[in-house]
Amino acid sequence: MKKVMFYCQHILGMGHLIRSIEIVRGLIPDFQICFINGGQVIEEFEFPQGIEVINIPAVKTDTEFQELKPVDDNLTMAEVETIRKEILLNICDHFKPDILIIELFPFGRRRFSFELIPLLEKAKAMGTKIVSSVRDIVVTKQNQQRHEDKVCRLINKYFDMLLIHGDPNFVKLDLSFSRVADLNCAVHYTGYVVQPFPKLEAFQQTYLSRQPLILVSVGGGRFGHDLLQCVAKTAPLLKNKIPHQIQVFTGPFCPDTVFQKLQNITRDLNNITVERYTPNLIHYMQQADLSIGMSGYNTTMNILSTGVKAMMMAFQGNNDKEQETRVKKLDSIGRVKMIHPEDLQPEKFAQQIINYLHYQPTQLNLNLNGVSNTANYLSQLVKQAAVAI
Repeated sequence: MKKVMFYCQHILGMGHLIRSIEIVRGLIPDFQICFINGGQVIEEFEFPQGIEVINIPAVKTDTEFQELKPVDDNLTMAEVETIRKEILLNICDHFKPDILIIELFPFGRRRFSFELIPLLEKAKAMGTKIVSSVRDIVVTKQNQQRHEDKVCRLINKYFDMLLIHGDPNFVKLDLSFSRVADLNCAVHYTGYVVQPFPKLEAFQQTYLSRQPLILVSVGGGRFGHDLLQCVAKTAPLLKNKIPHQIQVFTGPFCPDTVFQKLQNITRDLNNITVERYTPNLIHYMQQADLSIGMSGYNTTMNILSTGVKAMMMAFQGNNDKEQETRVKKLDSIGRVKMIHPEDLQPEKFAQQIINYLHYQPTQLNLNLNGVSNTANYLSQLVKQAAVAI
């Protein structure tokens, strides 16, 4: 069985990890997988059986996006860099992957070049096929021309394939990266990566006695706190107007101070529940009448695959326009309602929720077969390599 080494580094939320794991899940029947997790470990997160998971010393970013820092306060960043690089090179030596997949790099994560360039050099010298795995919209930079020059140079030097997990009929990578035509490797759109629908029986048995559901989530939880607090303050205004239960998930990285504040606001309310995390978010999404949250890739895919009505707010920190670009387009075609910062006033927001529950959103016909198509492209890549030998 051919071997895949998959590198994933999440530093803000958990979207990159979720998407990467869904891709890996689709590779299990045909490949032996070694998955490298460079981000903070989420204890409740469920990795699929049948893969080897290696958690290297975790790195995150500060809230101002200025510097990388170790999750373990006992280590300096210099120490972590040395340890991580040695681990990655040793894994590559011993695992001997046929394919190395690096999520996002070099379109992002270039601050991890200290370990990724040595890894790419080693993999290339071993004859390993190297693949970049990216979402439909990548982060743009202040000096975009210089950024794109570097991306082209790195892709053309090291990579054999670029997999774009999107549908070009909705968003092309060219929207956020203008020089796709200058890339010398094979470039494929896979369709969007979505989570499979789990069996609902057990979930329905626990939820059938409850009222209709409004689901609120903000991904990993490092951001979106203003939205969460607005929802908490809106709950008492909705209590006697709509017979809904509001279920809030703050995300595993939500600061304790924010979580406690939400608990205090909602302590005496019986129409809202605040919890940190569930590995079964799509269960709730399937049952919800309305989803309220941030417009990250995975949340958006859950909304599109389940068909749930959605109100979505874009993360805009660090001049990142990815979520704003996606939600503006979805809003313009009537699929979701975009939440603007000025909407976050309890009375105004309560009325928007009531109004949107009566709205019938447009349903889209997008390619959601990103998992199976990714597996097919990778199988073709190793077959081509075998023929070339």
